[in-house]
Amino acid sequence: MIFKFEKDGYQIVLDINSGSIHVVDPLIYQLIDDYPNPEEEKLIDRYKDHPEYDEQIVKLGLKEINQLIEKNLLFSEKPKKPYQFNHVVKALCLHIAHDCNIRCEYCFAAQGNFKGDNLLMNNEVGEKAIDFLIKNSGNRRNLEVDFFGGEPLLNFDVVKHLVFYGKEKAKFHHKNLRFTITTNGTLLNEENRKFINEHMANVVLSIDGTKETNDRMRYYANKKGTYEDILPKLQLMVEERGEKDYYLRGTFTKYNVDFAKDVLHFSDLGFKNLSIEPVVADKTEQYALTEEDLPKIFEEYDKLEEAYFQRLNTDKTFEFFHFKFNLESNPCQEKRALGCGAGVEYLSVTPEGDFYPCHQFAGDPNFKMGNVIKGQELDQNICSIFKNANVEKKAECSKCWAKYYCSGGCHANAYNENQDLMKPYELGCEMEKKRIQNSIIIEVKKRMGANTL
Repeated sequence: MIFKFEKDGYQIVLDINSGSIHVVDPLIYQLIDDYPNPEEEKLIDRYKDHPEYDEQIVKLGLKEINQLIEKNLLFSEKPKKPYQFNHVVKALCLHIAHDCNIRCEYCFAAQGNFKGDNLLMNNEVGEKAIDFLIKNSGNRRNLEVDFFGGEPLLNFDVVKHLVFYGKEKAKFHHKNLRFTITTNGTLLNEENRKFINEHMANVVLSIDGTKETNDRMRYYANKKGTYEDILPKLQLMVEERGEKDYYLRGTFTKYNVDFAKDVLHFSDLGFKNLSIEPVVADKTEQYALTEEDLPKIFEEYDKLEEAYFQRLNTDKTFEFFHFKFNLESNPCQEKRALGCGAGVEYLSVTPEGDFYPCHQFAGDPNFKMGNVIKGQELDQNICSIFKNANVEKKAECSKCWAKYYCSGGCHANAYNENQDLMKPYELGCEMEKKRIQNSIIIEVKKRMGANTL
């Protein structure tokens, strides 16, 4: 399977099975349409009167294509090895607080309590969850724990306790535990900033964009917007963080489909690591994105691509999460087919100790997998459902050129949109495919003159 696209004067050919990306000239871009079974004499005859392509040039182009095929870099076969997850758990999302001090209008977690009671995780639940992770991690050395909510800083003492507990346990079992925290920033202060910057490998800071954009959707119970409160706290947090990883993470809705201005607003303020995610919402919500928004959304991604190069190597250089594309260390095909590992390698744990496939399924009784306090074994039927929800078994994904880049998309988005893990969220698919093309073009432009990437 191959996929071709043209953008910004470049002709790009992707070999889907091998992951090879080729920048080609216009002739080869056309010739490839006659493969994998070309009739070379007819092709030569087709171009005989072309002012630029004489017989020798066409033959040379065909030779180059055939050489790539021989090297398994074009029209490559799908590996026969079956796709399998390793039977280990490598990451947990700890719902440290099912409570929140702000009221985001689009919150999938029902303003923090996941449609249940307002609860805070206690030390016992967190300790047993970390014990479970280490016990079920097999030979894997590097593990991850994400502190999530609601708002995790509402339960900061437990966060601190679990970090120290986890590090001690990991050291004893010769593991490396990497911590991340996601916060709305309202409760950041000198104490917790210092702790986070010392102990968290990454921090996700939630803010949507300009004051107008942010305060329309992210506000306190009294409807007061959060922008003016959190911006100086986020700036101080990032300044003190130095070279450690962080992301400013926002959400765009129908109200701000011109979201490039929000990303660039952050860049203007000096933030470097940026992410703006499309909202996923019921179609009846006024702020929900629809198919009619796609042309404008695509235009905004192109604006960000252009701005990326305009600001590259300046004091306003930025990285956009969805444009990060490392050609040297892309995951192997097997990993790309399997996706995020939700329900198998990645699990979430609620304050009550309940296991779910990921944070977006928390609270749905159909996806409760067990309980860490009760010592229940994980529900293997649910595990099997998620193991089988890979791109080779999803009918629509198996035919899609982007399958090994998006890994089938988000399970939760698919289920919430279609009540079916095996049917992808189509609107999300279209946006993802656009971002992939932008990402590839960015890498191509960085490597001007390269023929094969």
